[in-house]
Amino acid sequence: MKKLTVKNLIEFRGKNNRTKITFVNNLKKEKIKSDDNSGGGDYWISCLSAVRNTFKFGNADLLDEKITFLRDKIKFSEINRIKDQFQRNIDIISNFKDYDFQHLKPNANLTFITQQKHQAILDIKGLPIEAKPCHIFTFSSNNSEEIGGIWFVAQLKGFPKSELGMFTDILYRYLDKHHSKDFYVNPEYCIAVDLYNGQEVNYTEIQNGKISILIDSTLDDLKNYN
Repeated sequence: MKKLTVKNLIEFRGKNNRTKITFVNNLKKEKIKSDDNSGGGDYWISCLSAVRNTFKFGNADLLDEKITFLRDKIKFSEINRIKDQFQRNIDIISNFKDYDFQHLKPNANLTFITQQKHQAILDIKGLPIEAKPCHIFTFSSNNSEEIGGIWFVAQLKGFPKSELGMFTDILYRYLDKHHSKDFYVNPEYCIAVDLYNGQEVNYTEIQNGKISILIDSTLDDLKNYN
């Protein structure tokens, strides 16, 4: 089976027994597209890149620049579907113009780490799970060298917090596997943010039971159809 994304696992959870079989068979053959093609592929790349860069550089002007860029794209596009796509990206970016990005970061100087491509696949229960968070960063806190990460995600209508927590869970496992020897993985700053509805989940919420752990049970179920 090829690599599985968190989005694949969420889609699998939403299917019935018959369609789960078909879904898993398709996973074995090739990368499948989302049932909601408004949320798959590069549909949200504009808003994701704008928010990702604003988080990293702390410059909200980048949001306005992206909005202007997309509005120009709308003017020159003759395809309504493409116009709608750009407008939905604009809507999300506009909603983040007054967003407090700082609360997603520790009050410390951050060093952003380049993610290594060969580390992007985690072996969980014998299945290859892709972990591609937006940013990984290190910082010092009370003489402790710590690491955290942020994963901005988007799809039409957004994710419930239970599913958003699946991104947080994979992010934490990624940090724990590749960086826990050198840094304390701070669960408070291991965060997934849903750009569509503005919800967020940090790993502390998973640790204290506010958000259920769904990755393992989902993989157990998927293996029954494999």
